[in-house]
Amino acid sequence: MGRDVFYLTTPIYYPNDVPHIGHAYDAVAADVIARYHRLAGEEVFHLTGTDEHGLKLQRAAEAAGKDPQVWVDEMEPRWREVWSRLDIAYDDYIRTTEPRHHAAVEKLLRAVYENGRDDVYLDHYEGLYCVACEAYYVEADLVDGLCPIHARPVELFREENYFFRLSAYRDRLLEHYTANPLAVQPEARRNEVLSTIRGGLQDFSISRTSFQWGIPLPWDPKHITYVWFDALTNYITAAGYADDPERFARLWPANVHVIGKDILRFHAIYWPAMLMAAGLEPPMQVWAHGFLTVGGQKMSKTNATGIHPFELLDHFGVDSYRYYFMREIQFGQDGNFSWESMVERHNADLANGLGNLASRVLAMLASYFDGRVPEPFAEVESDLPAVAADAASRFRSHMESVAPTQAIAAVWEIVTRANQYLVEREPWKVAGEADRRTELGGILYAAAEALRILAVLISPVMPGAAGRLWSQLGIEEPLSSQRLPEAAEWGRLRPGITTSRGEPLFPRLES
Repeated sequence: MGRDVFYLTTPIYYPNDVPHIGHAYDAVAADVIARYHRLAGEEVFHLTGTDEHGLKLQRAAEAAGKDPQVWVDEMEPRWREVWSRLDIAYDDYIRTTEPRHHAAVEKLLRAVYENGRDDVYLDHYEGLYCVACEAYYVEADLVDGLCPIHARPVELFREENYFFRLSAYRDRLLEHYTANPLAVQPEARRNEVLSTIRGGLQDFSISRTSFQWGIPLPWDPKHITYVWFDALTNYITAAGYADDPERFARLWPANVHVIGKDILRFHAIYWPAMLMAAGLEPPMQVWAHGFLTVGGQKMSKTNATGIHPFELLDHFGVDSYRYYFMREIQFGQDGNFSWESMVERHNADLANGLGNLASRVLAMLASYFDGRVPEPFAEVESDLPAVAADAASRFRSHMESVAPTQAIAAVWEIVTRANQYLVEREPWKVAGEADRRTELGGILYAAAEALRILAVLISPVMPGAAGRLWSQLGIEEPLSSQRLPEAAEWGRLRPGITTSRGEPLFPRLES
């Protein structure tokens, strides 16, 4: 089993247009999860990329009067630019037009075609096809005659295709999910997948002859590989399937595929069956989050809700952006975005919560101890160590379960309690009594130590803000060298180091 490395993937994105905040949602979520596992001391491989073949992209290129390769070469850098501004620390970025991917697709196709079980066969197919989904639908799937995902007309296609015999994998898939109950999450998505499998599976097309933009089938070059057999293969391409067996053995199977629920069927039914047919292991887990909506509508360019991330990043900054979407939207469920809720969350949690805590503590250290961290004082009673330990433990548990919303909520219990602690102990009053200086030092040490632990725990979510806070605390060891669980243990802040007030972490915003 490829468990030497924590291997996590995002879906690969169609670069037929610029990304919107719906695309960025799972990109940020995957990055938070990957950063957590690095913080936990694991070797991590975080993959993202672009899906550059298929009819949809060919038509987009034709509409622009350009060759498909020229079109994707122009569009793809816009996606990398967004990921850069969002602090997405991926380890590999795959494009399905790369030679390494072509080789992996050919190898997988041959493995399935030559497995001796007749899993691939030639037939004619006529059906209703959504170009945006790159998928066929039956009449019962449609909503008011439109694609159930994109709410746009479907087209009647009839052509000779090669098919994959998905119907033959019903029992094997059920056995797999029975033996691995966490292989699809959250639970509602697992139940959805099991219901679909039990209801009977239809064979699906793996080739097209109606367009030429893609990878030819190795045994019949007149046919172009259907997008799902092409796109899904990216996960093993990057792991070294075609050219590096030792690397592949370390990386595969992937620990988590982070996807949107609209492509669950392809990742949790098609993909494991394809891998089984090729003699490969299925991914360990598929985690399908909900839709991001605006005004109750799924995020989309076609309904004028396709907000570009830069619109928010320019106003809120990257740390507030990342925090908001991971904290406000319950990961795994649909969630609604609004500008007003983002301002409210920023001001309440970040400016008034963490930002205010940091400003007060650092200001008092500057005023009362020349910026130096004082000695802890055992006689200063505080439940902060216990609160921090409990919150850090639950943070780790939630992150291991791919539950970033609950993990962040646990961390914010430290923020809330530390602010309450300062109100209760009133260090500004204690500072006026000369005989209580040791007590004052103990109070501020506890508050500063809470800030240190907070910097560690928020680093997967807000790496920039965490780094600034770490720097203000004056800690010499780089934040990147910290490892859980040790880094969250109470008492690791060294007395005598020099802190600095710096700029506010999170200035308040006007709505």
